[in-house]
Amino acid sequence: MLKKLYRLLLENDFILITLLFFGTLSWSLTMIKSGWFIGPLSDHGLNGIGFWGANGHDGIWHIALANSLARGSLEMPTFAGETLKNYHLGFDLLLAGLHKATNISVSSLYFQVLPVIFAFLIGVLTYIFVKAWKNSKAAALWSVFFVYFAGSFGWLVTLFRDKQLGGESLFWSQQSVSTLINPPFALSLIVMLLGLIILVKNKQKLSVVNFISLVVIFGVLIQIKAYAGLLCLGGLLIIGIWQFIRQKRMDYLFVFSGSLIISILLFVPLNSNSGNLIVFAPFWFLETMMGLSDRIGWNRYYEAMLAYKSGNMYPKFLLSYSVAFIVFIVGNFGTRLLAKFWKLKQGLQSLKNNDYIALFLVAIIIAGIAAPTFFLQQGTPWNTIQFLYYSLFFTSILGGVGVSDLLKDKSKNVKVLLSVIIIIFTIPTTIVTLKNDYLPSRPPAKISNPELEALKFLNNQEQGVVLTYLYDAAKAKEAISNPPRPLYNYESTAYVSAFANKPVYLEDEVNLNIMGFDWRQRRLKVEDFFKNTDKDLAKQFIKDNNVKYLYLVKSLSPNPGEMLRFSLQEAGIKKVFENSEAAVFEVQ
Repeated sequence: MLKKLYRLLLENDFILITLLFFGTLSWSLTMIKSGWFIGPLSDHGLNGIGFWGANGHDGIWHIALANSLARGSLEMPTFAGETLKNYHLGFDLLLAGLHKATNISVSSLYFQVLPVIFAFLIGVLTYIFVKAWKNSKAAALWSVFFVYFAGSFGWLVTLFRDKQLGGESLFWSQQSVSTLINPPFALSLIVMLLGLIILVKNKQKLSVVNFISLVVIFGVLIQIKAYAGLLCLGGLLIIGIWQFIRQKRMDYLFVFSGSLIISILLFVPLNSNSGNLIVFAPFWFLETMMGLSDRIGWNRYYEAMLAYKSGNMYPKFLLSYSVAFIVFIVGNFGTRLLAKFWKLKQGLQSLKNNDYIALFLVAIIIAGIAAPTFFLQQGTPWNTIQFLYYSLFFTSILGGVGVSDLLKDKSKNVKVLLSVIIIIFTIPTTIVTLKNDYLPSRPPAKISNPELEALKFLNNQEQGVVLTYLYDAAKAKEAISNPPRPLYNYESTAYVSAFANKPVYLEDEVNLNIMGFDWRQRRLKVEDFFKNTDKDLAKQFIKDNNVKYLYLVKSLSPNPGEMLRFSLQEAGIKKVFENSEAAVFEVQ
């Protein structure tokens, strides 16, 4: 494998190596600064570790889950006593396995090691796939460019509206530069590209080995990223039906059937009730894109849309929502729309020529657009926008093919001019997102050294359930103007479980919501525990919930001057660690 990769780079020109280098670098910059010791910063004297962007929540969750899996447990790390459900484990199992095999910390693997590997592999595999599919080096290079650097047109809106550049997710979807902040998504792209490479290199007939490989690849996707699994199963079904109609062959239908069986076997045990999380709610993203201040924020248009909808004014309803949909598509896809997949003549020609790869990609793109247009996820409605991530990725590939075709017969000067224009309109999102969100020296969130010391102490104790103070949204809001905020004042995260490497009674309400856990009753019990002055009630709560440790941050105490209101000695609780910011108590 390494020899093939070396030969690939050696045989290709400077452009590919440059694209891989800067693409890997730009993607990795969203991750590698997080989780590292940031040292004393002159403007606020902080020592500790910082977290940039979504890493202050999502990264912490993956570290907590991977640590739990590495312990050999399927227990929900932030909801002690309950089994994990409604979640895809593929990436986190890989993370846990690599940690066990290498003894490299989960945090280092997550933030510094895997991002570089994933980013590089996605670029290389994209090049191999497109080169094999289109037999065009130019198409492959342009596809790699779009995969790494394509962005939305949000920067145009903020430039004209606010006289500044920004707006990566102005139209709701994250863009290419943010791929690695969602590692299961990145891993699913690697697996999908491997499957596509096998498909494109076995157009005539699938051998038994390649058939089994495809069944396994597309079957396990459901446990890496459920959205990817669903989209690929749909794509396989469509090309399977078309192959049967055109050629009376069932190769792809057999691949679909085998992949479906594996998907069901992997998905159902942990996701038996996940169907209840998806609800039919058409056009929510279009409405909120127009109405929310952190999106387009065109209130008059938003109010008009709702008025036409509620008033059954169908012509105006159709017109207003159609315009919003066009804005949604053009805004999110940006220069990727140079792809030619939407041209009817070319699409029909692909079908006539039995180009199943093109049909497969277009099916995924259309389904990835349709899903968030009509469906939402309960608890965290915007999660279904992740279907669109796959539409953006594969349109990036088709965009590269389209640009290659566009430039094919042009003179050298015209090629250069058009290439410069395309690049200028493509890369601002990447540059601005890195500059605003990931390159500033001051992180939005952090864990201070005293807290790290306390968490490390707790990590070295024997296993047991940890009880900690609840996330206080009001205190977090007060702290927003003074970054970097401690993680407990940043968002409801899994940081105690992640860095103490123990299950926590209640933590990270965001993910509990996403996965459908009924955590609110448990929160009320915790609130009562910390208000309680009766040591017998405290002992009963600890016994009923198998609490072994209390991890308490002093600044979060609801009781001035004391962290607990009942007698520790009489409740059988002993303080075993304390420093300037936190204390650890153990149940005797």
